[in-house]
Amino acid sequence: MFDYFFAQYKGYPIHEVYLELIAVFFGLWSVWCAKKDHIWVFPTGLISTFIYAYLLWQWSLLGDSMINVYYFIMSIYGWYHWTRKKGEVDEFPISVVTNKEKIIGMFIFVATLVFVVMVYLYFNKFTTWYSYVDTLLTGLFFVGMWLMAKRKIENWIFWIVGDLISVPLYFAKGYTFTSFQYLVFTIIAVYGYLEWKKIFNSSQNLELRQL
Repeated sequence: MFDYFFAQYKGYPIHEVYLELIAVFFGLWSVWCAKKDHIWVFPTGLISTFIYAYLLWQWSLLGDSMINVYYFIMSIYGWYHWTRKKGEVDEFPISVVTNKEKIIGMFIFVATLVFVVMVYLYFNKFTTWYSYVDTLLTGLFFVGMWLMAKRKIENWIFWIVGDLISVPLYFAKGYTFTSFQYLVFTIIAVYGYLEWKKIFNSSQNLELRQL
């Protein structure tokens, strides 16, 4: 059983295995902080995404590496966005997407797909079935990260779908630790969606009582 899950690590440089474990640790911590609507989601996420961007580039997984570079940039934006306040009140609390944001999200998804396909074609990376799945995941995660940075409840839906796809995908690629991480991500994302929805409903009820 142990060999089935971890035999692929025998040929890996030991420092890459340690780096993957560190990235998994900070990735899980970041998602847990996101679930709790805590600002530490971003500094912990910066560490995880920085390491993964490096590792995935080393492993020639260009789409995955680009996802993490984007995560890194959006984490900086989200950190700034979440800390903005009007007095003692968050300027951008948890909310639902507007019609305008739905259109922007759709544009981000399509534009990301087109861009990643062009990159994969240029580097001739469409050599396995999971290269095609990578393009879909990149689009899903780009939209999910953008929505999370804007503190939109719907970000969790994109994470849940993307995480579920990533579990077997990363296992097939040979990255067992990362596959397990996405399994935990999926569970946390479900609870994150429920918790954010509860926070949003409570704030809506409070606003109604104040009218």
